[in-house]
Amino acid sequence: MTRDQLARRIEEVSPAGFAALALDVFRYQAANNQIYAQYLELLRVDPRTVGRRTDIPHLPIALFKSQQLRSGDWQPVRTFTSSGTTGAATSRHDLRDADWYRRGAALTFERQYGPLAGRAVLALLPAYLERSGSSLVFMAQDFIERSGHPDSGFFLDDLPGLADRLARLREQRIPTLLLGVSFALLELGERFPQPLGNTIVMETGGMKGRRREMTRRELHATLSAAFSVPHIHSEYGMTELLSQAYAPADGRFHPAPTLSVTPRDITDPLAPAPRGRTAALNLTDLANLDTVSFIASDDLGRVFADDTFEVLGRLDHSDVRGCNLLVGALS
Repeated sequence: MTRDQLARRIEEVSPAGFAALALDVFRYQAANNQIYAQYLELLRVDPRTVGRRTDIPHLPIALFKSQQLRSGDWQPVRTFTSSGTTGAATSRHDLRDADWYRRGAALTFERQYGPLAGRAVLALLPAYLERSGSSLVFMAQDFIERSGHPDSGFFLDDLPGLADRLARLREQRIPTLLLGVSFALLELGERFPQPLGNTIVMETGGMKGRRREMTRRELHATLSAAFSVPHIHSEYGMTELLSQAYAPADGRFHPAPTLSVTPRDITDPLAPAPRGRTAALNLTDLANLDTVSFIASDDLGRVFADDTFEVLGRLDHSDVRGCNLLVGALS
């Protein structure tokens, strides 16, 4: 099956057809992605013998830091990069088609929250705006443009201006999305607490040494009190993914149609784990058609019977020696 045929199927994927499509994407990437093919060889996996989606190997996410992961022969229109400490290796994810990413991201948001058009989108993303290559900033810019609202925009460090705009939008009853990194939302709530009414307050994570580390429950309770909203929403995304997931009132992440999360054993990177228990998270992102769709993440969480999931923390790499050996063999 050709890349274009797969792309058309991915844009129309349904839950019932996800497994079969994942197998076809696996076969395409096994044949067209050199690094993934080498990984399969190290595992002694013959792609022709893989007949179930649950048997597809997931590539360690650390390889996004050391390898050029492209399926097929093409040149990127841009490269997303992760944040990192000075001197540390960062993840890199090449993008073949900017509109492919924009369409998928907007569809995922609007399926859960309704149209972006007419909504004020306020993005408080200082740590991301201060560097280049952020997929989150790229997505937020597209949301701002799709909203078409004159009050939509980015806020770097103008918290007084943001607080005034939020108050005015609430008074005018304009549907509003406040999308922000955790530490910046906390500062906004401390300096300018105010009731935000029906505003969707959505955190994207991102303490990374800026503030005292807090549990997600503590963070949400603090922000809910500061803004007098019943609950805080969350976005789950990363440099290595072209799909997102959102956690609304129920606190569980609901993935994009192109994204599926499954649990794996914490100490054995190749063994599945039961749903409902704490496990490492494997990510299948069909939107990553042109790179690698099958990723063994470093996140810990729980996956539930309805395919929603929670994120509880990060893996201690001392517990995943087998995964580290495979990364070392390819690096």
